[in-house]
Amino acid sequence: MINLDEQVKIILKGVDDIIDEKELREKLVKADKEGRQLIVKLGLDPSAPDIHLGHTVVLRKMKQLQDLGHQVVIIIGDFTGKIGDPTGKSSARKALTTEQVLENAKTYQDQIFKVLDPEKTEVRFNSEWLSKLNFEEVVRLAATMTVARMLEREDFKKRYESNTPISVHEFFYPLMQGYDSVALNADIELGGTDQRFNLLMGRTLQRDHGQEAQVVIMMPLIEGLDGVNKMSKSLGNYIGVDEEAGVMYQKSMEIPDELIIKYYNLVTDVHPDVVSEIEKDLKEDRRNPRDVKMELAKEIVRLYHGEDKANFAEERFKSVFQKGQIPVDILTVEAEKEGFDLAQIIVDNKLTPSKSELRRLVQQGGVKINGEKCTDLQAVNPEGELVVQIGKKKFIKIIVK
Repeated sequence: MINLDEQVKIILKGVDDIIDEKELREKLVKADKEGRQLIVKLGLDPSAPDIHLGHTVVLRKMKQLQDLGHQVVIIIGDFTGKIGDPTGKSSARKALTTEQVLENAKTYQDQIFKVLDPEKTEVRFNSEWLSKLNFEEVVRLAATMTVARMLEREDFKKRYESNTPISVHEFFYPLMQGYDSVALNADIELGGTDQRFNLLMGRTLQRDHGQEAQVVIMMPLIEGLDGVNKMSKSLGNYIGVDEEAGVMYQKSMEIPDELIIKYYNLVTDVHPDVVSEIEKDLKEDRRNPRDVKMELAKEIVRLYHGEDKANFAEERFKSVFQKGQIPVDILTVEAEKEGFDLAQIIVDNKLTPSKSELRRLVQQGGVKINGEKCTDLQAVNPEGELVVQIGKKKFIKIIVK
C-alpha cells in the first residue's frame, strides 16, 4: 500500500487547482480504513471524438488514480450531449442526435482505452439516470441554483451583456453534470480549468442531496507544438493518439524547450520526483534540452505504441533528422509516366498544402530530388525512382512506371 503522502504527491503532479487538498487527504484516509476505493469521475461530452494529446491530460491523471487502486468511472454524456456543453461558447451549441452521440461515444471509448485500463474502468451513460427524472424532480433540481449564480459563468455573462440569446435549457447543462456526481456519489471529479463552474456544481448538488462533497481536481490546458495556442487539430499544433509512432516522435521533438517539463507533468506517468530532477538538471545546464526532449518523445511514443516501436521511432529520428539519411519507412507511391505531374503527387499525398506553396519552397531551395536541390519541377525527368525531400522532415519515394 502506497503511503498517504506518496499518493498525494502523485495525484497533485501537474494539477492546476484542487478543492481541496485537506479533503482529499481525509477521503484517502477514510477509504483506506473502510477498505474501499474512492470513486473518481470524469465526464465526457461526445461531441468531438478525435482525441489528441491535449485531451489525454485529464485521462492520464485518471490513469494515475487508477494505478493507485481507485475506481475510475467515465461518464459518457449521451443525455447532456444532446444539449451540448455551452462552456466557452459565444452562442448556443447545436444539439446532437441520439445516433451522433452514440457513434461519437463508441469512438471515444476506443480512444480512451489507449490510456486507461479497460479492465479497471467503469463506463456509464448519464441517460441512465437523467432520462428517468420526472418534471417535478427537474424543477426541484433547477430550484437549487439562481439565475444570478448562473450568470457568474464567464461565457453566460458575456452573452448576457452583449444581448446574445441564452436558451433556458443551456442552464441545465451544469446542473445535469453536477447531478451525475450525485448519481455516482463521486469522491473525486476531474476536469480542465475551463470546467470549474460545472465541477463545483457537483459539490453544491451533492451537499443538497445529503452527500459528502466531491474533491475537484482541475488540470491545466496544454499548449500545442507552437508553444502559444491550446493544442488543437484545427490549428494543426497537435499530437494525435492514433498517429504512427514515427510521426508522434517527430512531432514531440517540435515541442518548445520551455514546455518540456509541462509535458512531462501532464502527458506522461513519469514520477514527480524524477521530473523534479530533470527540471533541476535543465535549470543548471547539466543536460542538453534536445537530449531530454528525445527521452520525452520516446516516453510519449512508448505509452501509445509500446517499447519496440518507441525504440524504432527514436532510431528513425536519429538517422533521418540527425544524420540526414532517407527513412527506411519512407512513404512510397507509384505513378504513371504518361501525364506525370510531380507537384500534384506531392499535394495529393499532403506533403504541402498547395502547388503554390510547393513552388515557394522550390524557389527557397527547400526541395531535393534524389539528393540534389530542385530548381524547376517541370524539368524533372520522370524515370525510375524519385526520392523527394521537402524541408528536413518530409520524404516521398515515387516509382515511375
